Amino acid sequence: MANIRHVEVIKVAEQQKTNVQQVRRQNQAAAGGQQAEFAAETDAQQVRQQNQQAEAKKQQRQQ
Repeated sequence: MANIRHVEVIKVAEQQKTNVQQVRRQNQAAAGGQQAEFAAETDAQQVRQQNQQAEAKKQQRQQ
């Protein structure tokens, strides 16, 4: 009986290791998605600022 339990413990440990690896992969993928989202938002903010600056220059020229 001791051998069967030992094998079961090894199998559970192997499964848990796989689960840890899957969680790490998911975390990396999620972090990558967040970085891409953050970069896109940063780009959008830069475009808004450039548009505001262009609009301000346009208004100055009209005065």
